[in-house]
Amino acid sequence: LIQPYLPVQRGDVRVSHLTVINAILFVTENGCKWRALPPRFGKWRKGFTRMRRWADAGVLDRLFDALQD
Repeated sequence: LIQPYLPVQRGDVRVSHLTVINAILFVTENGCKWRALPPRFGKWRKGFTRMRRWADAGVLDRLFDALQD
């Protein structure tokens, strides 16, 4: 359902979009720092960088607006 709102993954991507979204939700729900992210979400820096890029490009706004609708 959320696939149309996410950018196309390119190159050698080891962390899926779904994993990054789950990491964002984990950090938000638990109030932890990105550095305290459990290993199941991959390297914290990769998730944080992708989240920042999505926020700057408006991807997160469109995604969460669509989920609210």
